[in-house]
Amino acid sequence: MELFFFIIFILKLNIKINSFMELFFYFLILTLILLFTDFYLGVLMRGDLCEGIVTINIEKGSQRAVSLNQKSQFGKLSQDSLELSIIEACYLMESGRLDIYENNEKCEISYIINLIKDQDIYGKYLVYKDLKNRGYIIKTGFKYGSEFRLYERGTGSGHAHSDFLVKVLYETSEVNVLDFASYVRVSHGVNKRLLLAVVDDDLDVTYYNIEWTRP
Repeated sequence: MELFFFIIFILKLNIKINSFMELFFYFLILTLILLFTDFYLGVLMRGDLCEGIVTINIEKGSQRAVSLNQKSQFGKLSQDSLELSIIEACYLMESGRLDIYENNEKCEISYIINLIKDQDIYGKYLVYKDLKNRGYIIKTGFKYGSEFRLYERGTGSGHAHSDFLVKVLYETSEVNVLDFASYVRVSHGVNKRLLLAVVDDDLDVTYYNIEWTRP
């Protein structure tokens, strides 16, 4: 395969080779280019799906999974693995950084998205993806009764206070006034602002900043 690309490389660039050393030099350069391309573009991390959790085993000498957690705050890191929620894993898969396997068979992105839809959290995924694409750090907001905690760009859950709790609703959702008041009260009580993420029928997301005021 390398020989085939080498011939194409020489013909395409119309390179004149005057000695064996020049031939060897160009072949070496092309081999390094192919190795570089294969490592950075062709070889994705592998995650194994089981009971809604995608686990990436941390191979000896590989820091890619560790970097996902430490730099971008993905998942829960242990000594030998990184555990991702199905939403985090789907985002990484759509971003071209992760292959997901179930029972040792490679999953299609459509299959993962259907799993998310079956769990009725597709709106949550759309909000997660939109905020991630904007550069925010996102962690679960479960203990605060919301979907996410939102951190400013360049910070993380271990180094800064989250500014927002994110509550995800559909445009057609009916919200009880008392429930809505409780969302605001909880966010105010933990010194955070409430960001209401509303997903419309076209699957676009609109954000509303809700604040607590006293008359």
